[in-house]
Amino acid sequence: MAGLEIHREELAGRLTLRLTGTLDGRTATLLRSSLDELGSREVVVDFTHLREFRDSAVAVLTHGLKDRKIQLRGLAGHHERMFRYFGLSTGSAAPPRAYYTPEEVLA
Repeated sequence: MAGLEIHREELAGRLTLRLTGTLDGRTATLLRSSLDELGSREVVVDFTHLREFRDSAVAVLTHGLKDRKIQLRGLAGHHERMFRYFGLSTGSAAPPRAYYTPEEVLA
């Protein structure tokens, strides 16, 4: 069974948690515990090196994270949308623009 590895890196006072392996509902609980241990500290969570990221992990992670200073990095578009559906900003400047806007279609 694949697991999740959480690598802690601290550079210039900024803590980054780099994730490798598989993130699912079970391993997301481990990540939540790690985040809870950090208290109110600002954290960057880097998803870039995950081999697999299941949607069930998003629900586990977003519970209670709205009030924290957390930056999410390395998310695919699908997972960015999933976090936004749960009300958590992913730090992206703006969602990707649709190819056609409704105004352009009706024009």
